[in-house]
Amino acid sequence: MDKRYQVFVSSTYVDLQEERQSVLQTLMEMDCIPAGMELFPASDEEQWEFIKRIIDDCDYYLLIIGGRYGSTADDGLSYTEKEFDYAVSKGIKVIALLHKSPDELPRAKSENDESNYQKLQDFRDKVSDGRLIRFWNNPAQLPGEVSLSLNKTMKMFPAIGWVRADSTASPELLAEINELRKENNKLSMQLSESNSPSTLIPEAEMANFDSKIMLKGDYSIYAQSFNHDTRYSNWSKETTWEELFSTISPFLVDSPYETSISEFIASQYSGIDTNNYNISSLLVDTQVLFTIRIQFLALNLISINNDDAVSKWELTGLGSQKMLETRVVRISE
Repeated sequence: MDKRYQVFVSSTYVDLQEERQSVLQTLMEMDCIPAGMELFPASDEEQWEFIKRIIDDCDYYLLIIGGRYGSTADDGLSYTEKEFDYAVSKGIKVIALLHKSPDELPRAKSENDESNYQKLQDFRDKVSDGRLIRFWNNPAQLPGEVSLSLNKTMKMFPAIGWVRADSTASPELLAEINELRKENNKLSMQLSESNSPSTLIPEAEMANFDSKIMLKGDYSIYAQSFNHDTRYSNWSKETTWEELFSTISPFLVDSPYETSISEFIASQYSGIDTNNYNISSLLVDTQVLFTIRIQFLALNLISINNDDAVSKWELTGLGSQKMLETRVVRISE
């Protein structure tokens, strides 16, 4: 069933038009339904009631904070902060993208009023308290940050989503589809075993599953100082190919995006506490990720799906069989 998620995009408007446009484009490319106030910026209480109804219909709430606090309502809060508070009160999962160095933004994009500047700092602290946030410096970074964060959130916290009315299926049809899926998996496994691309490379020349691989990558640490500095560091961890595949293969069952796989591997092997809200951009080195992808392709354990213009890894029949061999719990265990 083709399910799409509706995402409310919240930010100040005038100073972040370029940023909002790139985010909305990214959401549409991810087959999400973006919702926002482009045609109708909030300015009174009647419109605020309308905004709340829109948020009620959304699956996720995406917040972009730049260098402006924004126009305020009668209660002294900006409409962006009111939207955030309302989304949190409704239990909607929040994805927050904060500008890393708002004090370095041009004057037109900065908060010049001292009172609103302090409100902006307080708002940033509120958003950063108790949730994972990401930082950005220029609009070009936002599509990647949105893709990484939203994919991870959708996987960890699946929402209701929307489906076309003519896409719903009867129980009988679903049962028939399930039987066809099982038969397709069986045929795919037989086909993969007889047409493995690894036969193009002499087996004696390929690293076996007991061979070791050095994983490494980078991450950033946000320092909650006056200047909101960000430091960058790296990590490394040696493991075997078998242990690596055993770890990530269950994650590949849902055909995740390659960027999500990079995050997952880094979270499993870096030793970095991913619950630390000052940590972001925890990823595997790009060339190491390429090596992993090529090795698993050569072993016919995965295939690459580029239908969405973004690479997804999918287990082959042989890969599914290998996953069961390495992860199934046996009686003796």
